[in-house]
Amino acid sequence: MEFQTFTKSLAITLLFLLGYQQATIAQSRLRPLAFDKDSDPTPYTFQRSSPDEPYLMNLYTSYALEDIVAGKDTDLAKVRAVCSWVHNRWTHDGRNEAKKADPISILQEAAMGQQFQCVEYSIVIVGALTALGIPARPLNLKTADVEIRRDGAGHAVAEAWLRDQQKWVMVDGQWDVVPMLNDTPLNAVELQAALASKAPGLRIETNSETKSKPYFSWLADYLYYFDTVLDTRFGVKTAPSGLMLVPMGAKKPTVFQHDTPISRMRYTHSVSTFYQPVPSMTALN
Repeated sequence: MEFQTFTKSLAITLLFLLGYQQATIAQSRLRPLAFDKDSDPTPYTFQRSSPDEPYLMNLYTSYALEDIVAGKDTDLAKVRAVCSWVHNRWTHDGRNEAKKADPISILQEAAMGQQFQCVEYSIVIVGALTALGIPARPLNLKTADVEIRRDGAGHAVAEAWLRDQQKWVMVDGQWDVVPMLNDTPLNAVELQAALASKAPGLRIETNSETKSKPYFSWLADYLYYFDTVLDTRFGVKTAPSGLMLVPMGAKKPTVFQHDTPISRMRYTHSVSTFYQPVPSMTALN
């Protein structure tokens, strides 16, 4: 009887300590992050495809992308429509990778019943939006302990450039989510700042059953490091290189989940550098 009492007491103590630890982590992960507002002295060149690239034209035609955005009169409405469409192509499976990492191959596998992780949602969204003339890029979110965590240290989303609003917005295909602050769409860094400050009016736009509070609670841990690729062109074989936005005073991670090197990565503390405006379409050709 005494042993049972001791065991129960120990279990309660462990649960209390676990809850305290989780609360502490939640508080630390939502602290405001500081970034440099000035641009880096040496600019980084982002290379993108125009919609008339043959691969993108094939994607556009094969999947009738014009029908997905029919009747949508703003860039945000089109982004939301594409996000929901991609979200519904397959059911999320965090352990399964596509055989080929391009939008058409992923969609073909999905049509055969395959299920994929967050990365594949990001790849297809970027391809579909680019084919529709909306500049987009993959965005990898990483936790503060990305180098030592064994699993679950990253989440992949996309970001799209809204020309009619002249700003970037985060697009999460896995959850069918576009974050909003009142009526303003947010990029990933803006979302982290809004969560850290508990900004009123923070919400999501979705056509799925995703709820804002559970989603934000789940996502918050990933909003520390932000990286994208510098060259998102289709039909061009290049060695992948990336740019990571690092909070002021934070370590520049070189390893992912303990044993995977983060290679060909450049680092910046500048939000202005990371979120450069996209030039006009004529300059992309």
